[in-house]
Amino acid sequence: MHLIARRQIVLGGLSTAAAAALSACAGNNQFGAAPTGLTEQPAAIGTGQVKVALILPLTASGNAGAAAQSMKNAAEMAIAEFSNPNIQLLVKDDGGSGSGAQFAAQQAIEEGAEIILGPLFAQSVQAAGQVARGRGIPLIAFSTDASVAARGVYLLSFLPESDVDRVVAYAASNGKRSFAALFPDNAYGSVAEAAFKEGVARRSARLVVAERYTIDNTKLESAVKIVAQAAASADAIFIPDGADAVPFVVQSLISNGVNTRRIQFIGTGLWDDPRVFADPALAGGWYAAPDPSGFTAFAGRYKQRYGQDPVRTATLSYDATALVAALVKTQGGRITNEVLTNSSGFAGLDGIFRFRADGTNERGLAVMRVTASGGQVISPAPKSFGASGT
Repeated sequence: MHLIARRQIVLGGLSTAAAAALSACAGNNQFGAAPTGLTEQPAAIGTGQVKVALILPLTASGNAGAAAQSMKNAAEMAIAEFSNPNIQLLVKDDGGSGSGAQFAAQQAIEEGAEIILGPLFAQSVQAAGQVARGRGIPLIAFSTDASVAARGVYLLSFLPESDVDRVVAYAASNGKRSFAALFPDNAYGSVAEAAFKEGVARRSARLVVAERYTIDNTKLESAVKIVAQAAASADAIFIPDGADAVPFVVQSLISNGVNTRRIQFIGTGLWDDPRVFADPALAGGWYAAPDPSGFTAFAGRYKQRYGQDPVRTATLSYDATALVAALVKTQGGRITNEVLTNSSGFAGLDGIFRFRADGTNERGLAVMRVTASGGQVISPAPKSFGASGT
């Protein structure tokens, strides 16, 4: 790990790799028994002087537990690939609950943690964040719910706001000045809608029509008809939804007369899915996402080490761990809010990122084109943050 442009820290990559491990100190628990359902986890990985907590839903059922294990592996891998890290990773299970996260955060701080990585779910971040902020301990979490972010509680996740702003900026700079939009009627859609309207206005472009839908015949049909009728005066149609819905929505638009040769379909990183790439109607669509090369290289090393593919969010725990190891090495002393929110930001597996003072983040994203063979970069991700903040 080293400094770029004086303050931007580059994370990850085999060029900085060296083996190191973490072992742990258990410390006396002053907070009583763990919430029901939690099992005892390995106390730590490694022998560094600076203790860092990693809170994940390791015993949660289904996909949550599997994702947590993959993220734990990625953090362990970051330690192994960092040159002589002076950190000790205290692994804590929150069971996927707020009470579990609160207990895990209290226990980790009692054991000497100087910073907390995780949790994954919004309710857990909120609970652990209250404990951490009360003790002046910074927390870097993985939830995509920006409402749980705050000064001292930073989100390293892929937030829809960054995707929306990047693809709107690219579309506007490439002659798309009038937009129509279809938003899923859920929390993600609400966030995307607010960011989209702000982004369109900021570029002095025009929002022709915006409708919300659910995937049921009545509401979707009504929304699609309204957008299709207005599409004649739009240059692009924005659909920030996943592969379960987008192909169906686009087919409905086509059935209602939308000319795909004239209209540009645009979306968010949720489009980075084989089911989107396989749909001929979406070929040529644009979406914003991290440059895939970082994850591809990471996934190859992960599979070689663990014998299976990582979850997509595993890069978050890798980058969080590598970031803390790098800051301990380069900054010395305690990791403060001022260090974490420096404007130059950091460069990780998924490109550059920086934390805002309110706890949300800004990422440098690429713009991708939908092709049958996968996403194709048509506008590279920036290598640094400019003075304008983009």
